[in-house]
Parts: sequence; C-alpha cells; structure tokens
Amino acid sequence: MNIRKKLWPAALIAQAYFSPLAQAQILDDIEVKREGKDAVAMVRFTVPVQFQRSIASKSGDLIQIFYSILQNKDATITQVGERRVAGGNGIPQFVVTDEAVSNDDLFKRKLLVRISQPGAIKARAGRTKDSLEIVLEGMGPLVLMPARTAEQRMPEVQAVEAIPAPSAPGPEPEVEVNAGKLMAAADAANDRGDYQDAITALNTLLNLPPNSRTRKAQEQIGLTRLKAGDNQRARGEFETFLKLYPTGPDSDLVRQFLVNLPATVAVVKGRGPTEPVSTTNGSLSVFYYGGQSQTRSQDFVDSPLGGLPVLLSESNLSGTDQKQVQTNLDLSWRYRDAEKDMRFVVRDNYSADLMPNRPSKNRLSALYFDQRSLTNGTSFKVGRQSPVGGGVLYRFDGIQGSYTFAPKWKASAVYGVPTDVLLDSKRHFYGAWVDADALAPNMSGSVYLNQQMIDDQIDRSAVGAELRYFNDGVALSGQMDYDQVLQGLNIATVQGSWQFADSTVINFLVDRRATPVRSLGNILFFQDPMLPTPARNIQDLLATTPIDMLRGQVNGITSFQTQGMLGFTTPVATNWQAGANLNYTNVDEIQPIAVILPNGQPSTGDLWSLGMQLIGSNLYSSRDTHVFSATFMSGPTYKGTMLSYNNLTGIDENWQVEPSLRLYLQEDSLGNKMKRWTPGVRMTYRLMKRVSLETELSYEIADSTGPTRNESSQRMFYYIGARFDF
Repeated sequence: MNIRKKLWPAALIAQAYFSPLAQAQILDDIEVKREGKDAVAMVRFTVPVQFQRSIASKSGDLIQIFYSILQNKDATITQVGERRVAGGNGIPQFVVTDEAVSNDDLFKRKLLVRISQPGAIKARAGRTKDSLEIVLEGMGPLVLMPARTAEQRMPEVQAVEAIPAPSAPGPEPEVEVNAGKLMAAADAANDRGDYQDAITALNTLLNLPPNSRTRKAQEQIGLTRLKAGDNQRARGEFETFLKLYPTGPDSDLVRQFLVNLPATVAVVKGRGPTEPVSTTNGSLSVFYYGGQSQTRSQDFVDSPLGGLPVLLSESNLSGTDQKQVQTNLDLSWRYRDAEKDMRFVVRDNYSADLMPNRPSKNRLSALYFDQRSLTNGTSFKVGRQSPVGGGVLYRFDGIQGSYTFAPKWKASAVYGVPTDVLLDSKRHFYGAWVDADALAPNMSGSVYLNQQMIDDQIDRSAVGAELRYFNDGVALSGQMDYDQVLQGLNIATVQGSWQFADSTVINFLVDRRATPVRSLGNILFFQDPMLPTPARNIQDLLATTPIDMLRGQVNGITSFQTQGMLGFTTPVATNWQAGANLNYTNVDEIQPIAVILPNGQPSTGDLWSLGMQLIGSNLYSSRDTHVFSATFMSGPTYKGTMLSYNNLTGIDENWQVEPSLRLYLQEDSLGNKMKRWTPGVRMTYRLMKRVSLETELSYEIADSTGPTRNESSQRMFYYIGARFDF
C-alpha cells in the first residue's frame, strides 16, 4: 500500500469533521456587566480559548489581548471578526477586533480593543472556557443596575443631608467622579437635543449612592422629560423630587413646574432600563485575496510546518496561487425591555473563487434567534448556532432551551443536526445538562448527557462533567467526556491561568483526547481501499458487518493526542514584558487492523517547542507595541527555529501600521535544510467613523538544499478590502 492510500482515511476525517471552523468567525458576543466598582465586558467565543497576556497603550484607549484556541479543529481559520459596543451613560464606546497573530499559526490570536475615551483598562481570563474579560476600572456604577424606588433612596438622602460635620464620611471619591461623568453626559445630550440619552444617563446617576449631584439630577430628569414632551413622567419626577427635597429654592421652582402639569400621575417608583431599547449593529466587508509563487526546483517537498505552496515539477515556474473575493455579513439585532432580552444574529461568508476549476463557496455560520426572560428564568435559542455546552461538539441547526429552577441552578436541553455533511449519512443529536453556579465558593460546574444518532444507529453517547473556578486572578476549568456505547474516554483536560497584581500571568494546559472524537461515523473513512464502491452510510456497512464489529473497529482506529503547555509573562521594566512557553504534543500510534488499516499508523513521537518573547510598549509614542520572539522546535525527524518581530503603531486615531519580519530555519534527519524569510506589513485606515480600509502584503523567500534537492521559491500574498460597521 503506498503512502497516499495509507493516509487518505485520516485526511478525509479531517476534511469532514474539522471543516466547521473553516472561514468561521469565532468572535460571538460581548456583554457589559457591573462587578463592584468596575465594569466588565465579557467577550464570548464560539470555541474554548485560553488567555495569554495583554498589552495596554500609554494613551489608555488601546489594548491588545493575546489568547490561544484550545481545540485545534481546523487550520484554515482566516476570517477577522469584529464587534462594536455602543456604550452610553458614561461607559465608552469600544470596538473589538479578533485576528490571527500571524499566518504561521492561526490558533494563536489577539483581540485589538479600541476605546472611545482613555481610561484604566486591563484584561483577564473569563469565567467560562469560551470567554475573556475586559475590565474598565472604576466604571461599575455607570452600568445600569436594578431600580431603587424613591422610598428606598429616601433614608440614604436624609442620612447624607443630616450630617453637617466636616469630619463625617461622605460619598466615596469614585462615586463623585462617576456622578460627574454622568452629569456631563446628560448635559451634553440635552445640548444636542438627544433627550433619551440624557434621561438614561440621569437614571444611572440616580442609581448611585447619594452624592453632591443627586439633588440636581432629580430636578434635571424632570426638566428633560418636559423637553421630550413626556408631561406625565415629568410630573412623576418632580413629585419624587419634592418628596426627597421639600425645601429650598429649587424646590419652589419645581412646584411652579407642577402647576402646569397633569395632576393624575403617580410618583416614580423605580429606575433602570424599564423602557424598551432596540439596537442593530454589525458589519459588511469585502476583501480581495491574491497570491503568486515562483520556484526553481526538480523535487519540491513541503516543510512539515506547511506554508509553502505545492508546485508542479518545472525548471522555472511562475503561477498564481489565489484569486478570491470574500464578502462577510455580520448582523445582530437586540431588543430589551423590563421582561425579556431578545437577539437575532446572522453571520455569512461568501467566497467567490476566481481561479479556474475552483468552486465558489457560501458558509452560513450563524442564523439564530434567542430570547431570555428577565422574570421567569427561561430562555431558548433556535436556528444555526455554535455549541455552548452540554457535550455538543459541532455547529448545528436546532433548538436549545433552559430554565433556572433555583437560585444559581439551571437545567438545559438541546436538539439539533450537525451542519457539516458526512457523506450520505443522516445525523441528529439530543442532550440535557444541569449548570450550578455555586457548587462551592467561586466554583461552578455542569454535568451532561448527549446522544447522537447516525442512520438509526447510536453514533456517540457521551456523559461528561465540567468544573470551573474563578477567584482573585485564578481561572481554572476542566472537562471529562466518556462514551457509554463505545466504552472509551473522549476528553480529559484541565487548563488555567493565574494573573497577579503586577500583570504577571502564568498559564498551563494538560489535555488528553481522542483524535478524532469517538463516533460510529468515523468508520466510513476507514474502509478497504480496494472496494469498488465504498460505503457512504452506516446502513451500507451493516449489510456486511455486524454493529458490534463496527464499534470495535472504531475503537481500534481511534488514536489519542496528548498536549501540554506551561508558560508565563511578567513585567521586567516600565515598558517591557518577558515571557516563555513550553509546549508538548504527541499523537499515539494506531495498531494494524485487518483490511481497513493493515499497516496501522505510527506515532508522531514527542514534538517539543520552546518559545521566548520580549514585549515592548510605548517606546516612541503613546500607542506602539513590539513583540520579539524566538521559538525552537524539535521532533523525531526535524529541528526548527523561528525568529520573528511584530510591530503595531497607531500613527493617529485613523492610521494603524503593523510591520513584521519572520525567519524560519529547519533541518531534518535526511540532511535537508530550509531557510524561509517572510517580511510583511498590514495597514488599516479609518476612512470615516464606521468605514475602514485594510490591506496586507507579505513576501516569502525560501531556499531548500539537501542530498537530492537544491531549490528556491518566492511567494507574494496580499489582500485589500473595506469594512462598513453599522
């Protein structure tokens, strides 16, 4: 059996199972919440991630957050994702862009966060395995909180006003600062005639502890409602003012306002986001991708790390590798009132391939509606969506719902059909799980059951559990997944990070998992290659092979991948951080199996890499960063070294330039050597507030020598396009 016949089953499994992330946007949603004195923006992804480090600019309006994707399902993730948070009430607007650090490893990524106003900002690991968090320090009181009635605020106001002694403790300084910001925002909104924004800011201010601006804000919100033509609510605000502040010159003025208003309106009972709010945001982008290669070779062989084009055997060949236009639509509509929170999301990518004999593709990665009740603890999501728990592994079309049946306890169920096609098989799954947010202080977890069917047979029957711990800079999570029918472990993993007060971060990962995950459908790609007509569904196989034998064959062809990682990043000077990470990977061998895999598959052996980074920031401006890195790799048959430099410079509010340079050196056990230089530059220009232009150009120069080879190649890659955010 030749090499191609031996490896085709694994290649097909990779194509069939790992394609859901191809061209996929992994940035899902952002939600801003209050956490004590801070506001926290939780950034959710469609895959598990691990926080690595962050770099904040001196200007206070830009931060880069570096992270890794934990489950490497596909190596063709290329799409840049972006989310815009509108802000308001003193919370700044910010734009979060997700992108790969480099084309060499698309699973090492970064978030570029641009903020509309400077402030103290930091990043950390999220409370869930699929999230990261952006902390806006001191802005917690600006986030809308549940309402407090006038009666609830009355004792607080009276207590403050009844203590005239200078030594008496007043409002905390941060409360006064935030109150000042909110009053300024309300005044600005009133000046431009945006009365709803002014009312929202004043509502938030009135939810703060009593402070020097509380009295003025209560008067101002009544006046603003008058300007907006809402006479009834204006009367309610004025009557609340007089109940809290019955005497004073402003009280007499408020009584005059009441004379000309309707007399049948109740006192305002509470504050908060009770009025319906509807928002629409997203982006539309169009990018052209091009590339061209040249080579001089009689025996061109790819590097084990990939990245070099496969070219025909010619003495001097020049050809175009890529001509493609990608159009991406990302649309999100949200509606929230006092009883419910609804969202409709569409994410679609269309790739028009302009090369001969290459088909164009459309990938609808999300099309769903979800609703969360704010009163009865129920929620549901229906449509095309990404997995969020319960042992679901793939993007699917279906429905899931949950019910909070006790404080911090939630039960959920799901039914769906995987979106990726597995030959002619028909698949669906269903499952249920229970989440507990308070198993112990700072600890949460879940248990789940998930069963997937394929052609009327059990494809996967999983039982599993997850545990999560989050406290004082420590974030830990672990998962165990076991198949009850195939009787084997699928996933055993634990990962975590520990972030210290000085921004030092320690990360680790220990992961052992079946590759691919055990399922009956895997056997469709391990058949006798001599069969004239290979089976395309499980029923075809059952015509000649009992189900128990098929399950035994699945276990026989299932190998395990072991991964480990230990790393850290720590400040070493005012503008410098240093870091290192040690990585280990080994994919076990597969023992020979009669007919379907007679020669088995060898283990990859121990693959090691040691990376070191030196990170500088604000060296010559208020928003420049520099990453110097060196990575040393080794395996049973090769050794490699990667040296790189990446720079990001914000020239002004509109221009951003990112030059880079990489050098890769490799030598294998057969005496072959390779050297590859890759300079590149990416530029972004914000033409208008919501329109940005972006382009990247990289040029690769590679030389390979050895006992039977002497070749050189060159490759140019570029893209150019525009994105409109709305």
